Amino acid sequence: GMKYLHWTILGLVTLIMIPGGALKVLRMEDALLPFSQLNLPIWFALVIGIAEIAGAISIWITRTRRIAAIGLAVIMVGAVYYHVRFPPVLGALPALCVFFACLYILRQTWNGGRV
Repeated sequence: GMKYLHWTILGLVTLIMIPGGALKVLRMEDALLPFSQLNLPIWFALVIGIAEIAGAISIWITRTRRIAAIGLAVIMVGAVYYHVRFPPVLGALPALCVFFACLYILRQTWNGGRV
């Protein structure tokens, strides 16, 4: 039932965010390109990468789940903005999925939080 949906959504977020964050932390060219296109410094890509990895881990911990979901949702707004500015807009799909997953996680944490 709902428990499986919950764990599937957490898993989906983790599977998208860990590789994405790792590519930034490892300074892979493709992962850094959006930051240079938005005239953002390379250190910012590193900070975002670390935040993505930390968020992907922290959503599994009840105590940190809410703040992790908020942080990831904010980062995903930035990612969607990038894909809207630099088409194809379809590139925003993973970020949109994570954004809505984070909204779901937040709704769960405010509905008593226990799953």
